[in-house]
Amino acid sequence: MKIYIIMSKRKLILYISMSLDGFIATKDDDLSWLSTVEKEGEDYGYKKFIDTIDTYIVGRATYDVILKLTGGVFPQAEQFKCYVITREKRKSENGVSFYNGNIEVLINELKNKDGKNIYCDGGGQIVNLLMNKNLIDEYIVSIIPIILGDGKRLFIGETPMIKLNSKSSKKYETGLIQLHYEKSN
Repeated sequence: MKIYIIMSKRKLILYISMSLDGFIATKDDDLSWLSTVEKEGEDYGYKKFIDTIDTYIVGRATYDVILKLTGGVFPQAEQFKCYVITREKRKSENGVSFYNGNIEVLINELKNKDGKNIYCDGGGQIVNLLMNKNLIDEYIVSIIPIILGDGKRLFIGETPMIKLNSKSSKKYETGLIQLHYEKSN
């Protein structure tokens, strides 16, 4: 008798917050508005989510913003294998690999390796690129109850239609609503 173990393929999951009007930051990269939903003891499922992750992908502009906000430290590199998607060729540094090749090749290689899921944290350009290649498997988007009026959009347009199935939605006491979708097969 043969026993076959079916290994589930790793997923690329977009886990991100945006304003009600679709912005992930102000024009000058201010994120202070995210604090409007801070509540002691509430992490909106983040700890549970990151327990399923071992790889982190982010665009170069978002990487630069994180470094600016943290005084030059990239905290994600302490937890995950990190890839910064960039147009320029750079050597790896401080636990971060800079990738400027074909995004489909990288994502497919990562998905086919053993490990946990892959976390995409934006920004809009990398999300757009991944959506255009239909590489995102799940979308977990937290809607912050604020209208910014202007800023940097999460979904910047010019992508093909992507059919999604709803996995869940949850309303929190702070007014944050978290939507969880998966790509339809």
